[in-house]
Amino acid sequence: MMPTALLSVSNKTGLVEFARALVAEFRFELVSSGGTARALGEAGVPVREVSDYTGAPEMLGGRVKTLHPKIHGGILARRDQESDRQDLQAQQIEPIDLVVVNLYPFEDDPRIEQIDVGGPTMVRAAAKNCAFVTVLVAPAQYESCLAELRRNGGVTTLPFRTACAAAAFERTAGYDRAIADWFASQPVQTPQVLPARLHLDLQQVQPLRYGENPHQAAAWYQSGTTPTGWSTGRILQGKALSFNNLIDLEASRRLVAEFTDAPAAVIIKHTNPCGVAAAQTLSDAYRRAFEADSVSAFGGIVALNRPCDAATAEQLSQTFLECIVAPAFEPEALAVLAAKKNLRLLELADLSAAPVFDIKPISGGFLVQQPDPPVQTTADWKAVTRQQPDPETLAELLFAWKVCKHVKSNAIVVAHRHCTLGIGAGQMNRVGSARLALEQAAEKAKGAVLASDGFFPFDDTVRTAAAAGIRAIVQPGGSLRDDDSIRACDELGVAMVFTGLRHFLH
Repeated sequence: MMPTALLSVSNKTGLVEFARALVAEFRFELVSSGGTARALGEAGVPVREVSDYTGAPEMLGGRVKTLHPKIHGGILARRDQESDRQDLQAQQIEPIDLVVVNLYPFEDDPRIEQIDVGGPTMVRAAAKNCAFVTVLVAPAQYESCLAELRRNGGVTTLPFRTACAAAAFERTAGYDRAIADWFASQPVQTPQVLPARLHLDLQQVQPLRYGENPHQAAAWYQSGTTPTGWSTGRILQGKALSFNNLIDLEASRRLVAEFTDAPAAVIIKHTNPCGVAAAQTLSDAYRRAFEADSVSAFGGIVALNRPCDAATAEQLSQTFLECIVAPAFEPEALAVLAAKKNLRLLELADLSAAPVFDIKPISGGFLVQQPDPPVQTTADWKAVTRQQPDPETLAELLFAWKVCKHVKSNAIVVAHRHCTLGIGAGQMNRVGSARLALEQAAEKAKGAVLASDGFFPFDDTVRTAAAAGIRAIVQPGGSLRDDDSIRACDELGVAMVFTGLRHFLH
């Protein structure tokens, strides 16, 4: 008896060549539906239409084609069960040995009519019966299947069929998850901010040499089947990205995405910014960010919010850096940076593309939150001191506040003329962070502004800042002792603004 292959594919890449080999080399009889049958017929490959095979016409505009006992009986029949063989004979059903199905492209075009019903049903049936049936769900599997048939005299082995079944269930699971997530995203009467169930559909982009440390295995995964975010980036130059590179790159992307109105440069070290500046030109922004802390910038990650030009590239080439990311690189900039063979250059067109959820693992599960969105305006801020900030000072405070949001708390940022002067990160008390930031700023702190990611529980930070010459402070407010801080500002001639919103980064 000739073996039978059922082919029903949306993506017809490699279909004709694969089908022709099945017929010419292994004498398969081909059964296909709709567009697959037309494509094979037009290419001169002999094929039977599913409707002729089953004796039932396609119905409901193609919604019902393969949902028929002759199809699913042929796929699910156990060849070693006498009762199954008798059923096939009684119903005049031929066994199907190979099922080749790829599904309607719902992930790329999410709508009701792109929800495949017959395809997943055939795939699951074939995968369940992998003891006897081979199932393929992607064109990338065609060559390995032909190689397997050639090695084994026109049949496949159980290990191969089992591996194909595992891939098939992975595909249907991801497909169903994409559909469920789409339905969950549709407007409902009582929307949930976070879903009651959260499923992660992750596909490996590439293995990484190691994780945070050499003894930790690691890999890079993308969410869903369609590349987004860093998976869409282009690596233009340099060594392969490491686990720590990607963590730092994401930190740099989140911060530089805060700045849209002017050229900006961000230098990240161990996920914390060490230098940030905005200016009229990109080269000036990078120069000022580098000079803010040139020691920490060594071996850092740089993010630029404008295409990297030659003038900026000349400055970037003067120090050792791990990675540079920008929306684009001008040819002259690439020529300059080509001399730094190990320097990783990444082109990420959309620096604003953020993850849907912020997910952190804990023992036994995960913590999930919405990402902290970019800071857009000072409209909701409230000046609480006699000394009122003028528009220029408010703009300085907004710059410092944007940076402070991306510093590990307790976080203090000292800034002037849209450039960081000192950053205090991750200290166990806020006044300690303030002292670090102010010591780094040194004499430049006179006339500068200060941002704090959390409220002041005491007035000690205010007094420390005023002694260093800070003229204005921005903080969330909300402490039981806010009045102490306000009185200290009034006493010392410092303006203070409450945002009403905090930005902890743990």
